[in-house]
Amino acid sequence: MTTTPHMTTTPHMTTTPHTTLTSLLVANRGEIAVRVFRTARTLGLATVAVHSDPDADALHVRTADAAVRLPGAAPADTYLRGDLVIGAALAAGADAVHPGYGFLSENADFARAVRAAGLTWVGPPPEAMEAMASKTRAKELMRAAGVPLLDPVDPHAATVADLPLLLKAAAGGGGRGMRVVRDLDSLKESLDAASAEALSAFGDGEVFAEPYVERGRHVEVQILADSHGTVWALGTRDCSLQRRHQKVIEEAPAPGLPEALRTSLHEAAVAAARAVSYEGAGTVEFLVTAEGRPYFLEMNTRLQVEHPVTEEVFGIDLVALQLRIAEGAALPLQPPTPAGHAVEARLYAEDPAADWRPQTGVLHTLDVPSAVRVDTGFTDGDTVSVHYDAMLAKVVAHAPTRAEAVRALAHALAGARIHGLTTNRELLVRSLRHPEFAAARLDTGFYERHLAALTDTAPDDRAPALCALAAALAEAAPDPDSSLAARLGGWRNLRSQPQSRRYTAAGTAEYEVRYHPARSGPPELPDHPGVRVLSAARHAVTLEVDGVRRMFHVKRKSNTTYVDSVLGAHALTPVPRFEDPQDRTEPGSLLAPMPGTVVRVAEGLAPGSPVTAGQPLLWLEAMKMEHRILAPASGTLTALHAVTGQQVEFGALLAVVQEEA
Repeated sequence: MTTTPHMTTTPHMTTTPHTTLTSLLVANRGEIAVRVFRTARTLGLATVAVHSDPDADALHVRTADAAVRLPGAAPADTYLRGDLVIGAALAAGADAVHPGYGFLSENADFARAVRAAGLTWVGPPPEAMEAMASKTRAKELMRAAGVPLLDPVDPHAATVADLPLLLKAAAGGGGRGMRVVRDLDSLKESLDAASAEALSAFGDGEVFAEPYVERGRHVEVQILADSHGTVWALGTRDCSLQRRHQKVIEEAPAPGLPEALRTSLHEAAVAAARAVSYEGAGTVEFLVTAEGRPYFLEMNTRLQVEHPVTEEVFGIDLVALQLRIAEGAALPLQPPTPAGHAVEARLYAEDPAADWRPQTGVLHTLDVPSAVRVDTGFTDGDTVSVHYDAMLAKVVAHAPTRAEAVRALAHALAGARIHGLTTNRELLVRSLRHPEFAAARLDTGFYERHLAALTDTAPDDRAPALCALAAALAEAAPDPDSSLAARLGGWRNLRSQPQSRRYTAAGTAEYEVRYHPARSGPPELPDHPGVRVLSAARHAVTLEVDGVRRMFHVKRKSNTTYVDSVLGAHALTPVPRFEDPQDRTEPGSLLAPMPGTVVRVAEGLAPGSPVTAGQPLLWLEAMKMEHRILAPASGTLTALHAVTGQQVEFGALLAVVQEEA
């Protein structure tokens, strides 16, 4: 499901292009590849996809004019192999490469190789990418350009007075290699962990430290620059709502900024772009303190995930402008005038009840109301793989005011039908409707303060029981496609003994539904006072609840029934969807909590090693997130089945710890 941006136009660009592109390869996958292809088609460009083996039938492959296989599954063997991607472009007759974001999008050597192969690189000059690739070097350049910076801290000489500290990977972003340190005793362990994670994610273990600003705001400026000296600062975005340093909700413009601060951010961003002779689309990120002081964080030399909110506010297509700039066209001296407000939410396949474990499997339904923009790499029936990011879609609302945009986005997400995978949808809706967010009191500590309340499920919530009732009534309703004899056996036509069905919701809570079929008319509901059945069919049930008419949409897939209504969305099943492997293993067994890759084993760990309770033994990576496997008790490691680089399935036995007597 993908909808086009609102009011999108391409500003008239002067100067005859020095080249005319005809065919574009996107060196990426999923949502961003689909989004770039959408623009390429409107410009008359042929499109070429690349894909790993798990992505052979992915949406971005199905929507491209041509596709080239990158043999293998792991990103290191496929989407990170620049030589294979360039070979694919040449084989398919593409004359340009768009990197999307992630993977090779900020790799200067890849950009050079693309150009050396005679292809057009739809991105900034490799020299600009290289200058900004290392955050430590970038900060030196920004200091020389007069861009405000936080003073660095030597982590090996830090004192209590320097706390809290933020450790960051020098070679990458996205929250990888990032740690907040609040006491000196944990500094060395955090440094080692951050360095190991950075090495695994970016091939560079360099980590630096700077003061951690409590309750600061993450504000960024979209930059667009051509090769003729024009640099646009396309407003601000606020990306402060982050969980585990991953952005969750973004908006444009950043609300509540004084005009003087907004102007200084634009000027600093333009200065940063000019300092490295930037061309194309990029983003300059700042930390804004509670007192309103801005500090440079980093420059992302690519298109950002959250670029749609800027497109919606300015009524432009940033990908179209990237392509025109790559052809050599010149931007007008001034950008378009912004209008209204846009808010974006990232919809992820993850389970809040299981420590946000990434979810894999078949996405049966993804249906979001069309009043909002949806950028996604999936359609109904697609499989979400363990190998890649768990983001299902970006949902964007644009309206004349912030309050209207926030309300529209919350309403669209609440009304979406998402079947097959557990998602963070409820967190998004509750976040958008939270009083602090509604009042634009934004800072990066939002989820530290409110995550528990935002993910709490009230034990006396009546909605799951009503959804279970709707599921039972839909299951018992006559099937219009069945034989006449089968339809006559429905609950409408024959009085019989009381009927009972049991369902579990979220794999734990159990709901029993009892009803008395009637010879004619609706069944009787002894356990639901104040509830009356108005109609029941296989896919829709209407109940009157305390005098209020409620419609429940019902869809059954495999052994799960999905029920959607204004009361919420619930997945119901007569038995748990997955048997808990802990129920069939010996005490002390360490099992993989999700499918993933073992990226690290504790140094010196081997059978016979003594371990202490809570000691990290293994590190498992799934969908770009790293998870520690801890010793469940103090004792002895009696078995170790995991090795670095091994791919494991959910429930796989990794190690066994025998608890000390």
